[in-house]
Amino acid sequence: MSRLKRPQHAGMRHVALNELDLPLVEQFYVNLLGFEVEWRPDPNNVYLCSGVDNLALHKVDDIGTKNAQVLAHTGIIVDQIEQVDEWYDFLLENHVKMANQAKTHRDGARSFYCYDPEGTVVQVIFHPPLSSKSS
Repeated sequence: MSRLKRPQHAGMRHVALNELDLPLVEQFYVNLLGFEVEWRPDPNNVYLCSGVDNLALHKVDDIGTKNAQVLAHTGIIVDQIEQVDEWYDFLLENHVKMANQAKTHRDGARSFYCYDPEGTVVQVIFHPPLSSKSS
């Protein structure tokens, strides 16, 4: 296999889960596993952090359909906001199917979503609380 010249990343420390009972699952991760609430943008979403990772919990009405699997997506952390666009360009040049273009989110993160060969959604994300910890 040839060595590709690719941008750097800081690892996979972000997971997003779809949940039927968001308060129950949040209580499990916060009270039992020690995660802290990082951000709650609305009643259907909460972002948790243990200090070195990010766990997103999303409320859904049905799990098991194609659009509501338990694992929403995985995330690759990058250290610099500019690296999001470098990765987007690199993966696009290598014919990776994209789910959306890179964008900056309300919390200051910047990311895009793409698909692995089996259809799992992968997010490349600059997430300030995590990205700053890996520098």
